[in-house]
Amino acid sequence: MSEKNEIGIMPYMGMGVFILLTAVIALLLATPFEATGVKAFEDPGSIWNPIYFILLIIGFTAVVLIVIRFGGKRLVYIVMLAAVAITMYYVLDGIFRWYHPASNSVLYIYGIELNTWALVITSLLTIMLHRYPEWYVVDVTGLMLSGGAAAIFGISLIPPLVIVLMILLAFYDAISVYKTRHMVSLAESVVDMNVPILFVLPRKRDFSMLRKNTRGLGSGDALFMGLGDAVIPTILVVSVYVSYDSMIPALCALAGTLAGYTALTRLAGRGKPHAGLPFLNSGAIIGFFIGLLIIMGAG
Repeated sequence: MSEKNEIGIMPYMGMGVFILLTAVIALLLATPFEATGVKAFEDPGSIWNPIYFILLIIGFTAVVLIVIRFGGKRLVYIVMLAAVAITMYYVLDGIFRWYHPASNSVLYIYGIELNTWALVITSLLTIMLHRYPEWYVVDVTGLMLSGGAAAIFGISLIPPLVIVLMILLAFYDAISVYKTRHMVSLAESVVDMNVPILFVLPRKRDFSMLRKNTRGLGSGDALFMGLGDAVIPTILVVSVYVSYDSMIPALCALAGTLAGYTALTRLAGRGKPHAGLPFLNSGAIIGFFIGLLIIMGAG
């Protein structure tokens, strides 16, 4: 390919926008989810919550890698697609019920009450993801998935426990990318499934997820970022948002996340997989404490 086909720094800027949009979606969903009791943990202050969270991540990663190793990639794809569809429905249901209740219509399936519009849009996006999984379809569904997940876990954990979780996950991310490399293996195993566990932005103008010769983490044709890099720091943003009367700490945590991402891009440009959470989580935590100092000084 010629150099004229290169897009330049735009994909890196786009990934920053995805982090920002994840936070916006999560903040919009925080109040509806909290009001309707959509939470991951009953007691947001339980010290066991971060442990359960990490065990869930490690267990999920291990199961997926084992199943794929024994030829179960199709099963992993079906389970992931179903999980994506369920999460998208909850996101859309929360948006419609809370922000546009006049448009709500209810459909009963086997005695289960479902929001008609949320169900229709979820079905269309899921079909598109299955039948035409181009990079922009993957990104749109990935945004809904990351925003919903960040909102659910953000309202389910108090800020001190989120910080503990973020520190532990930053170390885990670094070990799994640089030492054991099993997170890189996971990403490489599922990237060609075209399910939204990664954000994808083209680095070549003719990039397509549908062409086999342009797929792969190391192809250089696209920039990839795991949804977790957007979700984990946003959990702190949401947790702070619902825990403090002032928006300043939450906004500072978000600004810190973007600052950490800016530092990360200096490494990502070298073409090798890098652990994002050490940068993103550090930035979010530092930003949060700066925000606390601001409101304490103002008080």
